[in-house]
Amino acid sequence: MKRSPLRDLVVGVFVLVGLGAVAYLSLGVGGLSLRGPGGFLLYADFDELGGLKPKAQIVISGVKVGQVDSITLDESYRARVLLDIQPGLKLPVDTSASIMTAGLLGDRYVSLQLGGESELLKSGDHITITESAVVLERLIGKLVYSGGGGEKGKSEQPEQGAP
Repeated sequence: MKRSPLRDLVVGVFVLVGLGAVAYLSLGVGGLSLRGPGGFLLYADFDELGGLKPKAQIVISGVKVGQVDSITLDESYRARVLLDIQPGLKLPVDTSASIMTAGLLGDRYVSLQLGGESELLKSGDHITITESAVVLERLIGKLVYSGGGGEKGKSEQPEQGAP
């Protein structure tokens, strides 16, 4: 049986296109981007990250508009997060950033809430209004240690004017 070189070429091209599509989807799922830098960069300082990691999403009203580029410590030992935002977004200078959790125990992400100022942030600016992550363990600890002290502390103290 004679093989057709045209058929072999078509099958080879089909296989290469399939491998390229798989590679592209793998990079997308892994959080890597082929677009390179092109967005604008903003900084936000937080007291507590609560597990926020590089490549975490940045969202406005539930829509992904960027990702966390890097996390470092500033000179006052606060976490400085570098945000890579899509180009073309116009964010007011009074925009605030909060670290949120997807679901009860899900991944952390940065949520931006737009302000009302007419002046806009430029690449390299700082977001000055930030809200750190709520750490579930600290919240439970505060509840446990502050919840039982009310009545017990009352009964241990002697009453004023008692003989």
